[in-house]
Amino acid sequence: MMPSQKLVFLPDPDIARSCYVSDNAQYKQMYQKSIENPSEFWGEIADNFYWKRPIDFDNFNRFNFDFRKGPIFTKWLDGATTNISYNLLDRNIRNGNGKKIAFFWEGNDPRNSKHITYAELLSEVCRFANVLKSRNVQKGDRVAIYMPMILEAVITMLACTRIGAVHSLVFAGFSADSFAERITDCQARVMVTADATWRGQKLIKLKNICDESMDICQKKGHTVDTCIVVAHMQRSELPTGVSRVQYTAPMLNCRDFWWHEIVPGASANCPPEWMQAEDPLFLLYTSGSTGKPKGVLHTTGGYLLYAATTFKFVFDYKPGDIYWCTADIGWITGHTYVVYGPLANAATSVIYEGTPFYPTNSRYWEIVEKYKVNQFYTAPTAIRTLMKFGEDIVKKNNLTSLRILGSVGEPINPEAWLWYYKNIGREKCSIVDTYWQTETGGHIITPLPGVTAMKPGAASSPFFGVQPILLDDNGKEIEGEGEGYLVFSRPWPGIMRTLFNNHDRYEETYFKKFPGYYFSGDGARRDSDGYLWVTGRVDDMLNVSGHLMSTAEVESVLTEHSSVTEAAVVAKPHPIKGECLYCFITIAENAVFNDQLQTELKQLVRERIGPFAQPDVIHNAPGLPKTRSGKIMRRILRKIAQDDHDIGDISTLADSGIVDVLFKTKPNTQR
Repeated sequence: MMPSQKLVFLPDPDIARSCYVSDNAQYKQMYQKSIENPSEFWGEIADNFYWKRPIDFDNFNRFNFDFRKGPIFTKWLDGATTNISYNLLDRNIRNGNGKKIAFFWEGNDPRNSKHITYAELLSEVCRFANVLKSRNVQKGDRVAIYMPMILEAVITMLACTRIGAVHSLVFAGFSADSFAERITDCQARVMVTADATWRGQKLIKLKNICDESMDICQKKGHTVDTCIVVAHMQRSELPTGVSRVQYTAPMLNCRDFWWHEIVPGASANCPPEWMQAEDPLFLLYTSGSTGKPKGVLHTTGGYLLYAATTFKFVFDYKPGDIYWCTADIGWITGHTYVVYGPLANAATSVIYEGTPFYPTNSRYWEIVEKYKVNQFYTAPTAIRTLMKFGEDIVKKNNLTSLRILGSVGEPINPEAWLWYYKNIGREKCSIVDTYWQTETGGHIITPLPGVTAMKPGAASSPFFGVQPILLDDNGKEIEGEGEGYLVFSRPWPGIMRTLFNNHDRYEETYFKKFPGYYFSGDGARRDSDGYLWVTGRVDDMLNVSGHLMSTAEVESVLTEHSSVTEAAVVAKPHPIKGECLYCFITIAENAVFNDQLQTELKQLVRERIGPFAQPDVIHNAPGLPKTRSGKIMRRILRKIAQDDHDIGDISTLADSGIVDVLFKTKPNTQR
């Protein structure tokens, strides 16, 4: 048993008394209902939203998770019609929340801040929706978005939903190549971006990246005919220490348009397009084990229900609370828990453009104090980084408004959990260590505040409607304590429906390994109390600072270099990032392994994928451990990366001697 399994922290009684779910008996009763009678459970929640065409309870939920019985599919509320922007904006305004602040926006520099009410947000969404319509964007068309954390990003997303367009938001840290690959895959004709943004003292020229992406698309035969650009630099204060910046975004006539020149004059009235519950809502690309990104497709009705419900119960959001999720809007966390979940609950949220470390290392805590934040949701990577600066920085700010603390992106290590609980939560806040994926749409295993006795690092219990199961290598269910593959036997409303234009890959990736189950790609352990602990990926995927990427994707980039003949990438534990990239490369016969080659390879990965994918270690490997059939034994490479000589059975290797060679040739700094 891990030491952290023995540590149990009970919810604060004062917080528990006011929670929507106040004790374990109530949780079990609600959970049982969600499993045994999902139409009644989710139907009661659906009644809180507006449906143009009523819900048909005879078709409330239908699915098939077993490919042997036919095509895999999931449908919720099939036949009902609604519009998400109507539910997030018009409905809330009709309920008396028009003057309520939807978002406080905090810029990179503390001198930049503003807010927008629900009524103002609706007007801006309708204006931009009409602009999109004027550019011939229609229901089902895809719109590519490459934006910083500014209010126009939210407006763009909701404008797409207003007219039935499908938004494809890409994290504005991906390279031009990666962005172009996603644009061409979804065939977006319209792009929305900003001229540039500041991250601390670093200027990121977003429009330049978009121009390069559009050029790449053009060479591949796809044309983006409209690019709408927010002039963000005109309103941004220069960071401290930066005296002036000479940057003007390049604009191409007849293709590029400034937001401030075309949006304000548009009509603030745009009737919503009524959408089928199973109509596409958005695409979000995530890395796949083959290296080619997967376009995860979420639909309208079920995602709305699930985003709204998980937000309400996991963060225990009450009217009047101030909520802040630090995630970038380009990830699924930004979609579900910056935009859709909070707005569905008429919440007031904080959106922050900058980093935790500018202009001081206490910026997060200054923002919590400034807005009197009640729920704070961030990544373990951020927590581990902030731990380095000690407790004194935290004590400078008043954090007593905090009630719920959240963790997202990867399992949080017990040391970071305890620091978070003690120094940020004052040993009073409930910590919700949420487990979920881009594919799941929302939290699927998580503690509930006021209910769950917390174990540092444990994902804990399933959310309503979610039925996790552990399987062994033979697909047999593991009862009680044990460790195995984490699968799910039934869908919840927010689960993805397919991969864009590639349903075969969807079935192959998620349903073929264990017929009858959705396979998460993760392993998990169940302890004696029934708590679930996610142990990480069991396929060839990497999780670096919460960014999921495939080994194949990085390896493909490394072998583009003329000096590299073969590459293999594994994850290595990292004290801040959680995992980092450890790359084994075999170089060409006449090539030289030196600092210049390492720099070139790191830069190549940054350019092709993004800065977050830069390798930490590049190991000059004269050979790789392979089976006689030529398969690379990544299990052994992971052991070498961790300097763990307990490598187990190597009898299947074609050349077992390569293992000793690789241990001996490890970079000196890694020994």
